[in-house]
Amino acid sequence: MEQMKVLVVGLGLIGGSMCKAMRRFTNHLVYGYDTDGAVLEQAVRDGTILEAVPKSGFHEFDLIMVCLHPRAAKAFFDAHIPDFRPGAMLTDVCGIKGALVEHVTELAAEYGQRYVGMHPMAGKERFGYPFSDGSLFLGANCIITPIPQTSKAAVCILEQLVHDLGFAHIVETTPEGHDAMIAYTSQLAHVVSSAYVKSPTLEQENGYSGGSFQDMTRTATLNEEMWASLFLENRKPLLFELNTLIENLQAYRDAIDRDDYTTLVELLRDGRIRKEQNLLSHAKDRRE
Repeated sequence: MEQMKVLVVGLGLIGGSMCKAMRRFTNHLVYGYDTDGAVLEQAVRDGTILEAVPKSGFHEFDLIMVCLHPRAAKAFFDAHIPDFRPGAMLTDVCGIKGALVEHVTELAAEYGQRYVGMHPMAGKERFGYPFSDGSLFLGANCIITPIPQTSKAAVCILEQLVHDLGFAHIVETTPEGHDAMIAYTSQLAHVVSSAYVKSPTLEQENGYSGGSFQDMTRTATLNEEMWASLFLENRKPLLFELNTLIENLQAYRDAIDRDDYTTLVELLRDGRIRKEQNLLSHAKDRRE
């Protein structure tokens, strides 16, 4: 892949990890921009980026990757797209695509630039630059969200970059399809984990917990400002998933309350079979 001069905007967990992965697995020249000067200084000392870039230097980059929360990402694009050079390629890593993709695609086209939305499906229970990791994306999934106006050449460039960073599976879908699926596969799990740890029993769990507890509570140590923004930006799909979960939980609760062994076995069997079929489908996809 031809060497690019890349600017990563926002050196948090994902942005910092993107910089480290590009430095480790590609020959691209990686620079950074962040409002936190201490983070930029640390990133330069670590060798994560070659240099910190001032706002006056945005014009010189081939690829600008915005690693901010959805509202902050939109505000950044609105403010700075005129500062990027014609022909530059733009992308973001926001967990919600929705109207952002169409808005930035149209805005970038006005200035002769190409935008492609993406969402790396990787993360940690901790956030911020200190937890960034160049290995974060190895074996992970990445979602690309082109629309009819999206440059096919730009999609190919981004997919090659994603492949080079170690992602194992790349999915192309619409922004709306992305948001509906993410409500189920990611956002719902974070809501459930946050609610789960609010039981008063949490205070006595030490010594009683195992893998199930760790799996259920891992994502409760989230970045509340980022996730609140993501939840509200994706209200309709997330409410659908929450309502579905509440209905299912009520069925389990009612069976337990009635001491109804037969119904409870049926509910548990149905859950087991659905997950086994899900695992078989994943295994089939890997073979193909």
